[in-house]
Amino acid sequence: MRQRPPLPVRDGLGPARLRLLGGRVYEELERRFGIGAKVLAGEVVLPDGAVVDATTTLPPGAHVYFYRDLVDEVEVPFDIPVLYRDDDIVVADKPHFLATMPRGGHVVQTALVRLRRALDLPELSPAHRLDRLTAGVLLFTVRPQIRGRYQRLFAERGVRKTYLARAAGSATVALPTTLRSRIVKHRGRLQAFEEPGAPNAETYIEDIGEGLFRLTPHTGQTHQLRVHMASIGLPIIGDSLYPNVIDVAPDDFEHPLQLLAHRLEFTDPISGRDRVFVSARRLG
Repeated sequence: MRQRPPLPVRDGLGPARLRLLGGRVYEELERRFGIGAKVLAGEVVLPDGAVVDATTTLPPGAHVYFYRDLVDEVEVPFDIPVLYRDDDIVVADKPHFLATMPRGGHVVQTALVRLRRALDLPELSPAHRLDRLTAGVLLFTVRPQIRGRYQRLFAERGVRKTYLARAAGSATVALPTTLRSRIVKHRGRLQAFEEPGAPNAETYIEDIGEGLFRLTPHTGQTHQLRVHMASIGLPIIGDSLYPNVIDVAPDDFEHPLQLLAHRLEFTDPISGRDRVFVSARRLG
């Protein structure tokens, strides 16, 4: 289990955790990232909270923590309503274009940071993720002590997820159908792709009329629904990756991906209650 960070969440953001190549920490941070000044300012700490100084030397694989410098981000101009909140969980209705949690160039403009700030819940954490371009029901845990129990629900397929999608084209298979295939996503490559081999992705697809489809995934591979829909001649409207990669400006919010995490159902691991949460959003 990963150790609790030695620095607290500050303004909705936890500290960055960096794995070192080894040697003098000041020299490595300056050489790799140009942030040696953080060491000189006493802003870099070890896992036990000890402050790194200009002479600190650490072996390869050691970790240090510090607060990252924020860069300007394009503001996502949509609200993130809370569908439900208690002492254990928060369920939000994420808009399109908002990442679930900090990654890459999306840090402040993420559901996690915005909710931590709005709700004053510094230890809020996502129990699962939605793609940045996908809207809908997103579950967070309030306290770190219970986080693992909810995350295991998703890892062990104890959650029933239902999506809605609007798609263009004509299906190349009879619907409803269950698609099973092997989907792989490589780091640095925008698209996931299907390849021969044992299936690791399964989606049940139903046509519910007027260009709207109900998708029930039984696995959770990256971009699974988008890949499966495109593979049967029904690319999701607004998809900038499948079947073809389309360049979209960071501030272009006019054509959201028509994919919605519509419904989430599970038996609560804390209370034992059956939970059902439904997005209030509509596609198109």
